This record gives sequence, C-alpha cells and structure tokens, in this order.
Amino acid sequence: MRLGLVIYGSLATVSGGYLYDRLLVKHLREAGDRVDIISLPWRNYARHFTDNFSAVLTARLRAGRFDVLLQDELNHPSLFLLNRALRGRYPILSIVHHPRSCELHPAWQNVFYRWIERQYLASVDGFIFNSATTRAAVEALVGDRRPAVVAHPGGDHLAPTVTAEQIRARALQPGPLRLLFAGSVIPRKGLHTLLAALARLSKGDWRLEIVGSLDTDPAYAQAVRRQIERDDLAAYVTLHGSLTHSELAAEFACAHVLVVPSFYEGFGIVYLEGMGFGLPPIATTAGAAGEIITHGENGYLVPPGDAAALADCIRLLMQDRERLSAMSLAARQRYDRHPSWQASAAKIREFIEEASTRFSGKPA
Repeated sequence: MRLGLVIYGSLATVSGGYLYDRLLVKHLREAGDRVDIISLPWRNYARHFTDNFSAVLTARLRAGRFDVLLQDELNHPSLFLLNRALRGRYPILSIVHHPRSCELHPAWQNVFYRWIERQYLASVDGFIFNSATTRAAVEALVGDRRPAVVAHPGGDHLAPTVTAEQIRARALQPGPLRLLFAGSVIPRKGLHTLLAALARLSKGDWRLEIVGSLDTDPAYAQAVRRQIERDDLAAYVTLHGSLTHSELAAEFACAHVLVVPSFYEGFGIVYLEGMGFGLPPIATTAGAAGEIITHGENGYLVPPGDAAALADCIRLLMQDRERLSAMSLAARQRYDRHPSWQASAAKIREFIEEASTRFSGKPA
C-alpha cells in the first residue's frame, strides 16, 4: 500500500502519541508499505486554521496517490475544512490519541474545541483509537457510524528484563520509597499535584525522580522548581529532564512506584511501560488509565488534582512493603497479558487494508 500520514513537526517528537505513530510507521514500512510523512509546522491553535486555506498543502494532498491517508487527530485544526476538498480521492483515517476537548480547559474554550473537533471528526472515513475510552469520547461527539478499530499501545519497546524475584527483592529493600514521575513537565501531567502530596509526607521516607522534557512549557517548569524550593523538597527531588530510552529503562528498573497523576490520558503508555518493570502506577480516574490499572490490585486511581488522596496511596506503600511487593508482581502480570506493539500495529494494518479495499470496491 501507499500511505500518507499527516503530523505536526517531526515523527521523532517525544510523547506517547508520537511514539504510537512512529512505531506504526515502522511496522507498515517493514511490511512493505510506502508511508509518506506530510509534516505541518507547529503554530498556535488559531494559526493552524490557516492550513485549511493553504493552496500548496491542498494541492499536495489532492495530488497524493494514496491508497489511504492517515491523519493524527492532533492536526484537526489544520484539516477540519481542508478534508472536504479531499473527499472521494481516497479513504481518510484519523488516529485519535485523545480529543483536545477532553483536556482540562476553561469551559468556554472546550465548547469551542468540541465544535472544531466535531467538524474534523465528521470529515473522515474511519478511526484508529488507542483505547475504548477514546472511542467513547469520539462517539459522544459524532456517533458510531464510521468504521473503527481500537488498538492499544504496547509497552514492550523498552524491553524490560527484570524478573519476578528481582521485583519482589526490590520492593522489600529497606530505605526510602523510590518514586518515579515520567512525562513531559506540563500542567496536564499533574506534577504539581504530586509535589503537593509529597509535601504532606515525612521527607525521609521517599525520594522522587522526575524524567521528562523541561522545555515544552518553560513557565510551568519554573513554577515546579519554585514549588520544590518553597516546600523544602529539593534534597529529595531530582529533575533529570529528557533521557534516552536506555536511561529511562534504568530509572524504571530501580524505582518502586510510578506516579503520573494526569488530569487526562487517552491511554497512558507510561503506565504500561512502568508495569513492565514491576512498578505499580498511581494515576487518576480521568481518562483511560482504568483500562489497565485495577485500583488496589496493580496500582491506584485517585481523583485528578486530589493531593490528599494521592498522599494516602503513597503512604500505604511506604508503610507496607508486603503490599508493595504484591502490587508490583500484579503490575508485571498485567503487563504480560497486554498486546505487544507488533500485535497492535498488525491489527491497525489489517484495518487500513480493509479501508482501502472498501474504497476501491475490490472483493475482500
């Protein structure tokens, strides 16, 4: 097949959504498909609207001899009108990680975002969803009449090698509880909530490693630094910034618990990655984390923004290492049951082939 993929910026961008797209493209190319990347420049949300009126972009997409055009839903403000000019040329499938209108924004902004996303979602021929939660969110906007597939992200690209014996031994080690936050340092990931929770706990009983870009939202990163200083946490918190895959794997391997209390996740690949290393994740009830985390069994789910509830969960694991050991092993078992990236990408490729066949009118 010849495919196109519309994204913002570089496919190498560090985020869960770009990882999903990147590993899908890798699988498609290894299967013999041609995938052309159509990269649009990053702008602010309003300026992305101008892409809909770009003669150059419109001509490029209309001239594309694609069997299927894939679009990352993140690009919806650039495509919600332009897609009308592409109707009938080839099937358009949207890869939806999570709708922008599900994120934490002022109510008036989300009314606007929902309207724009609804126009975009109605302009495509089918959907590739990363979770059942994302599918439900989209269907609430535009209904469920279009072909769709749910293909969960895998967590195996970091290839964890820790054994059950090592996981149990690590959990029972004396000393501070080693916490890991892994994600871009942006408000949606809830790092400020985690720091507020830790300020409620005895400082000698925990350590926190923070891994993730400090450049995505410099103002928020600076606010986090001020919060650390204000609450006298600097001796117990390490800000690493972005790390390589091998460095991140090393952090997973030596931590006890993964804590990323996001205000919304369309899936949350990082939770699954941590579970592969036997880390029980602490996430929130907002979004799709509950599709892989069973509260009290292999991790915890707390209300978003609830520092007190988050502190209670961390305290339980600090005080009861046998509980930590049992949850760590359960986390690894949940990871072992989850589909691999290879299996999920193969599922998506089959769906893309079906879309191409339906469009061309060839017998299945």
